Order: sequence, then structure tokens, then C-alpha cells
Amino acid sequence: MAISAERRAELVKEYQVHEGDTGSPEVQ
Repeated sequence: MAISAERRAELVKEYQVHEGDTGSPEVQ
């Protein structure tokens, strides 16, 4: 999907906060 690195970084941070797991499928 076309997503900027900046936007992706924001999503990763959001998932880290909500999931508490950087290895979650959503982050990968």
C-alpha cells in the first residue's frame, strides 16, 4: 500500500501503545 515512512512510523507508535508488542502482525 502507498504509505509514507512518516505515516507508517506514526502507525507503528500507535500499535506499540495499544498492542504493547512491536512484533504484532499489524506492525509487520
